[in-house]
Amino acid sequence: MATTTVDAVVLGMGPGGEMVAGALADAGLEVVGIDQRLAGGECPYWGCIPSKIMIRAADALAEAGRVDQLAGHADVTPDWAPVAERVREATSGWDDTAAVERFEDRGGTFVRGRGRLVGPRAVEVGDRTFEARRAVVVATGTEPAVPPIDGLADTPFWTNREAIEAKDLPGSLVVLGGGAIGVELAQAFARFGVVVTVVEGEDQLVPAEDPAVAEVLAEVFEDEGITVRTGTRAETVDHRDGRFVIGLDDGTTLGADQLLVATGRSVDLSGIGAGAIGCDEDAKTLPVDEHLRVTDGVWAVGDVTGKGAFTHVATYQATIAAADILGNGHEPADYAAVPRVTYTDPEIGSVGRTEQAARDAGHDVAVGVASLPTTSRGFIHGPGNDGTIRLVADRATGTLVGATAMGPNGGEVLGLLTLAVHARVPIAQLRTMIPAFPTFHRGIQDALDDLGI
Repeated sequence: MATTTVDAVVLGMGPGGEMVAGALADAGLEVVGIDQRLAGGECPYWGCIPSKIMIRAADALAEAGRVDQLAGHADVTPDWAPVAERVREATSGWDDTAAVERFEDRGGTFVRGRGRLVGPRAVEVGDRTFEARRAVVVATGTEPAVPPIDGLADTPFWTNREAIEAKDLPGSLVVLGGGAIGVELAQAFARFGVVVTVVEGEDQLVPAEDPAVAEVLAEVFEDEGITVRTGTRAETVDHRDGRFVIGLDDGTTLGADQLLVATGRSVDLSGIGAGAIGCDEDAKTLPVDEHLRVTDGVWAVGDVTGKGAFTHVATYQATIAAADILGNGHEPADYAAVPRVTYTDPEIGSVGRTEQAARDAGHDVAVGVASLPTTSRGFIHGPGNDGTIRLVADRATGTLVGATAMGPNGGEVLGLLTLAVHARVPIAQLRTMIPAFPTFHRGIQDALDDLGI
């Protein structure tokens, strides 16, 4: 087995790994980037970018359907073909040539293959071993988690990857999982005429969000004809005569042309050889400190660290890890104000802790709420204006520890709230702001007034 010594090895070239590898290469280090899949990772090929193309198209259909209530009459005929073509163009037909060339142009070396840690600073790929003088960075991300449901593995079910690559849509679809991926794709497909049912094992959709937000989303789904089954799980799956039959734990069954499994993501630490660096291969994530160090000579960034399965977390961590490897000064990682956006309609933007999470963490909590339809902007905007702004404050510190902006462009409204949580801006100071009128973010002032502290 050939052994090559380089300055740094980056195992996994998704957004975080690509960013670390590029930064180290720019600094003059000899860097090898390894990935068995496409350089660039899940986000540009099966996640963030193509899914938002699909959602944007579905939202356009929904907005056109509101013309009758606002401005006259419009007839709209859904057509998936141009959406599938735009997705294909955006992903370059699932070809990462440009991404590989971009890294190599910066001086890096890309190796296609399944990498595995075989020592504190050694990674094996096929019949080659790369030893790192300075650093190994683990950025292997996650894979779609497929639950051990009886019969599921023997069926042609979809994960997000097959859903994103779909050239044609089924007539009906059951979605297992009501988290961000499940609800986003469910609503998008439903707006193109697919009969959709969402099955979520927890008692609400988007379990990571506040129950009040989940309730609004469930009502919107009901209005749009999407069936929601919460508090129940699939026990069996069968596929016969081109149809799926899903048996639920409440004794009922569902039938559909296609099944989308969106029950989360998982990390395979055994598959990457985490034991070789002294880590528990049965753990769900790699442990990292505030500098993203796992152990001497090994750093980790992205989903594999468990600090938030978001591209923006991976790239945030990548900046810190690269600086630490190069010996440059940097602020330690801080996850108190990690924003997240679920791109449904209404859009759900959240940052920090929910009310329950804040209470569980020991905060003396105050909650302020504003309902978007009560604002002047809501009346102007008209139909499709469901949503709420929820603020979670700590009475002792007089600062926000979490917030949610649900509504049209909820993720954009979230910017101010993310800054407030991140910078620990006193609530008294937030109340002195002058919000523009009439805007959706004007509702933040109403929610601040409702805090009662």
